[in-house]
Amino acid sequence: MLVDPGAAGFPVTSTAPTGPQIAASGHTTTVRVTTKDMRFHPDTVAVPAGDRLVIEVANTDPETSHDLVLANGAKTRRLRPGTSQTLDAGVLAGSLDGWCSVVGHRQMGMRFTVRVIGGSASAHPASPSPTATTTPVDLHGTPGPDVRATDARLAPATKTTTHRVTLTVTEAELQVAPGVWQRRWPYNGTAPGPTLRGHLGDIFDITIVNDASMGHSIDFHAGSLAPDEPMRTIPPGATHRYTFTATHAGIWMYHCSTRPMSAHIAAGMHGVVIIDPPELTPVDREYVLVQSEVYLGPNHARGSASEVDAAKVTAETPDAVVFNAVTGQYDHHPLTARIGERVRFWVLDAGPNRPTSFHIVGGQFDTVYAEGAWLLRGAPGQPDAPGGAQVLALAPAQGGFVELTFPEAGHYPIVSHLMVDAERGAHAIMALTP
Repeated sequence: MLVDPGAAGFPVTSTAPTGPQIAASGHTTTVRVTTKDMRFHPDTVAVPAGDRLVIEVANTDPETSHDLVLANGAKTRRLRPGTSQTLDAGVLAGSLDGWCSVVGHRQMGMRFTVRVIGGSASAHPASPSPTATTTPVDLHGTPGPDVRATDARLAPATKTTTHRVTLTVTEAELQVAPGVWQRRWPYNGTAPGPTLRGHLGDIFDITIVNDASMGHSIDFHAGSLAPDEPMRTIPPGATHRYTFTATHAGIWMYHCSTRPMSAHIAAGMHGVVIIDPPELTPVDREYVLVQSEVYLGPNHARGSASEVDAAKVTAETPDAVVFNAVTGQYDHHPLTARIGERVRFWVLDAGPNRPTSFHIVGGQFDTVYAEGAWLLRGAPGQPDAPGGAQVLALAPAQGGFVELTFPEAGHYPIVSHLMVDAERGAHAIMALTP
């Protein structure tokens, strides 16, 4: 588990920053600022030029962590719910801006202004949100020999009718491309999170443990119940129980629904629950592929990787669109099958922004199931049936499956169409042997 020392409550010293010089008045202005509901209260304070500004920052939000960063370099630690810190902003010559640096909070309105009376209009202009990596990054490099691809194989559903699962939220650096790292917030250490599978009528008894430094939650699309209690955000260190009954078949998304939800999903907080349709027949092989987007921050080296760039998420400008969280991993570690075997691909588009049109180059689907409906039902053993499909089209948060057999040995590229360009599109390889 990675721990933010400030969020954990360890002492953090905040020293007065340096900046434009002005004759000090010898007076200190002290103000109290609280954080709640993605806002600073108040969000603007006034101080005479030459005064030293001291801000007493208290996080009164019951669910998630916040901080206050000023453009002159002064900042608090990340404050857990119910904690506070006194911030010495220094002697001020001019107005300056502030914000909460927790991913996505600034974009949701957590902005702060210090107005200096009698000083310059803006001694410290606001720091822009990062929108691009600062060093070159190769998203299509060759992985090292120690890199293993995410296991896309899917085991059949068991006869278990009650599924008891613990999902622990942590903060970890995960590889999103060969040699490219991002600080993510995964469930049980993986992105996507664990795949759950069952039958209609099964009960899913889920325990959520928040071992991260900010508030998180979970929303199971496979369940149907009022979101007020089960989907609430829980603070760092808290545990929560979520129980639902599977009443409809399909491949369902689960994800963190804490604001800003799109940033949490983009940080790897998503996974799938598969509820088998009653008419589902056995196949030779099953794979599950989850499409999602990567939004890189300015740093991507292991040991100092940035978190997801919320400004890019808002602008819908991903650095890559991927299957199972890592670019091109199945190009180097192909999914496999044999000629004549029937293969089923379960596909979910976790987004948060891009749609998909799932296609296997050289393959034709004789069975297509999307969002709980059979769009095409092939007959196993009848490859010459007249009906066929070329794509499974999904919007973000939608899912389904396709089935096909492969007539020849070789390599079949798996691609997601409808991308901005080929460099960002999700892709994989299916390797067929005799």
